[in-house]
Amino acid sequence: MSAEVVIKTRSTLGEGAIWDAAEGVLYWVDIVEKILFTFNPTCGTNRELKLEKSIGTVVPRGKGGLTVALEDGFHNLDPATGVLEPIADPESDKPDTRFNDGKCDPSGRFWAGTMGRNGEAGKGSLYRLDVDGSVTTMLSGIHISNGICWSPDKRTMYHTDTLDRVIRAYDYDDKSGTISGERTVVTVAEKDGFPDGMTIDAEGMLWVAHWDGGRVIRYDPDTGRKLAEVSVPVSRVTSCAFGGPGLGTLYITTATMGMDENEMADEPLAGSLFACEPGVVGMPAFAYEG
Repeated sequence: MSAEVVIKTRSTLGEGAIWDAAEGVLYWVDIVEKILFTFNPTCGTNRELKLEKSIGTVVPRGKGGLTVALEDGFHNLDPATGVLEPIADPESDKPDTRFNDGKCDPSGRFWAGTMGRNGEAGKGSLYRLDVDGSVTTMLSGIHISNGICWSPDKRTMYHTDTLDRVIRAYDYDDKSGTISGERTVVTVAEKDGFPDGMTIDAEGMLWVAHWDGGRVIRYDPDTGRKLAEVSVPVSRVTSCAFGGPGLGTLYITTATMGMDENEMADEPLAGSLFACEPGVVGMPAFAYEG
């Protein structure tokens, strides 16, 4: 399979794709340029909201609007006005880190991870923002926290530490929001690049964006086997999310960060938003219920 460009742009670090079924739009971000994008496939528009601080990830909010993880913690966001309402900043004492990827679990808790601003090893953590606004540290010593999702039966959570080139699974208790039983389920070959953002389909298979790999790969988490690949005509593939009617479209974000002039010339579509129809459907994204 191959992906086609749907929005041609030069985002520096396109990331965080998530489909909002209620609004019929795809949210995605440019972390470095501090931009929240709202892509409406019906009319083909891609609205930009410029923020004052870098935005690692975004999720819909059950009460309306959005919830985001900025470089200075969790906030509620009114996408129409750009007004932010701070919730919590668990790393206020760590100016050398920032939030990166994250999603909500089936009960509406918002999980988001951090990383060193320059990708330094071991500086990241994974946090759980509960619906009452409290924050719990779930994992620490992470290199680059990425690609979090939950199995359709709500019994397993998957999480990526990019620099380790592995995807780990955890037994997940939906009632308490706790995780246990860490194990590696996918190991990414060096030739395939680094595992970045991730989503899951209705069959429980993982779809993983590969930085410096030029593709999204579908893996079976029970065996670690590759099942399918989506070729993207750029090297730095960063995240993916199912969206559109019936969740049958796979949207893919990309980046230009770190590319020199020759690489930019060789990849004129780098930083753009892509899509394909992979023949399977995804799982609905969960909203933050706080």
